[in-house]
Amino acid sequence: MRKLRILVVDDHALVRRGIRAVLHSQPAWRVVGEAANGREAVEKAMKLKPDVVVLDVSMPELDGLEVARQVRDTVPGAKVLVLTMHESDQMVRRALDAGARGYLLKSDLTDSLTKAVKAVAEGKRFLTPKVYEIVLDRFLRTRSYHQQEGGAGAPITAREIQIIRLLSEGKTNKEIAVLLGISFRTVETHRSKIALKLGLHSLAELIHYAIRRGIVRGHEG
Repeated sequence: MRKLRILVVDDHALVRRGIRAVLHSQPAWRVVGEAANGREAVEKAMKLKPDVVVLDVSMPELDGLEVARQVRDTVPGAKVLVLTMHESDQMVRRALDAGARGYLLKSDLTDSLTKAVKAVAEGKRFLTPKVYEIVLDRFLRTRSYHQQEGGAGAPITAREIQIIRLLSEGKTNKEIAVLLGISFRTVETHRSKIALKLGLHSLAELIHYAIRRGIVRGHEG
């Protein structure tokens, strides 16, 4: 049976060693490489074609968010799991918008790393409970503001729900266009209407809208 291929990216050798030790506890998983800076991470991702990239945000030479974007664009089969100390909802939103499938705090490393890798490898999203609460709190505050300002907009259509689901699953505009048999420009138009109706302007907020409405299932750990 083919083993799950994992690339570990962190600028601290001790952290990489700890991550590797946890991952090696899973017999069906294999760490195929390590990287200590952002440029090396992109190069190794392109060369090794891993299934999952465990990626620190704060990296020398090329920051983790840019690494996530480049991996998303050049190695579409790789799923990025961000591992970081940053607890701000802004950083979570930026990571998800950059293409990360999961967001894991280093304080949760021992308890949640294997669950997170398993989830993103299966094409799901993963947020630990603490991260989920951080983003959900921001989401609820944003929704409350837009409702007070009269920004709720018109009802969401069946087609828009389809697009919200596909976006929440990590599909790009181009992939959505192919799956639904519509043009790329039509997908962009739908996304603009969704943002206007819901008052949501980031992928993270859209994901939490989808989870709260039952459009997709959450994986908060």
